[in-house]
Amino acid sequence: MASPHQDTAAPSPGPELLGTRLRLLLNLLDSDVAAVYEDVGLAGLRPRYAPVLRALSAHGPSSIQDLARATGVTHSAASQTVAQLVKEGLATVGPGSDGRRRIATLTAEAESLMPTLDAEWQATAAAAAAFEAELPYPLSRLIGEALDALHRRPMRERIADVAPGLLTHPERGNRT
Repeated sequence: MASPHQDTAAPSPGPELLGTRLRLLLNLLDSDVAAVYEDVGLAGLRPRYAPVLRALSAHGPSSIQDLARATGVTHSAASQTVAQLVKEGLATVGPGSDGRRRIATLTAEAESLMPTLDAEWQATAAAAAAFEAELPYPLSRLIGEALDALHRRPMRERIADVAPGLLTHPERGNRT
């Protein structure tokens, strides 16, 4: 019987399905981490919450921008995650000293989860290192290099280069 993670279809496609394959990889990783959360009593916690919760635990109340920097995501992604944490009762948000910045703080409930979350984090980091050891090239290094390449030159520009007339369609109102 095939594993639920095993792809029994045709050989892996090339770069034409890059985004689709990356989403599949992320979904497989996240669903298994979420299952571990359930196993250790953290049911309902989403894997994307962990880096923000850990940053707040380590550094104390932090601005959204500082959390974005600490977790390696965009300001928008950090803001959305913090909004979810607030909704789940794991964080509060208040104004910063200058009134412009929003400051996130862990709730007592989130603080009570941190020992278990930290233990899970360490186990996941060790499992990720073992996973990468099976690969011909460390995935974390490849992801970093891919992000650097897209920061240097976004995919939109790359598409425009290979299909110069594609991005301008007057009949569609130039929705690029």
